[in-house]
Amino acid sequence: MTHLDGRRSYDARVVQPSRVGEPAEADVVTLSPGGRRARLAATAVVLALVLAGTLWGTDASFPFGPFKMYSTRADANAPVVSTRVVGLTDAGEEVRLSGGEVGLRRAEFEGQLPRLVDDPTLLVTLAETYARRHPEATALVEVQVVQRHFELADGLPTGDWFDRVLVDQDLEAGS
Repeated sequence: MTHLDGRRSYDARVVQPSRVGEPAEADVVTLSPGGRRARLAATAVVLALVLAGTLWGTDASFPFGPFKMYSTRADANAPVVSTRVVGLTDAGEEVRLSGGEVGLRRAEFEGQLPRLVDDPTLLVTLAETYARRHPEATALVEVQVVQRHFELADGLPTGDWFDRVLVDQDLEAGS
């Protein structure tokens, strides 16, 4: 922290409090046998949880299981999937409904994909938010969640890709 006069908090001299009259401890305090057993048992439980999480855990097991995104690597020939949300106008024009358009970040949205697949009517909320934030924009007639699959060969893009509509909601029928 910088003070108003330009001094930084770590520039000040550290003054140790004086301990006049207090004798130094001569003996080391040891744990009782029960205390040692309790610490060993707690350590064994934590190690067992970490081992079980490592072998059978998922991301939901964190911190006792691995974060798969950091502990594994993707197949170098598997496609890379990019998810986007688009609204379609009556003219067939695509409008992005990501990021600042609807106030939802990509990770937040992707975390909700299973809910959207189960209940596509939730996409109506995105269209309503877009309409509220962009009153001058052309009305949307449909909202789609589209996944673009980019093909790889030995970890390098081949230039080939295809789109797959994961879920869609007709806004005119939902009204």
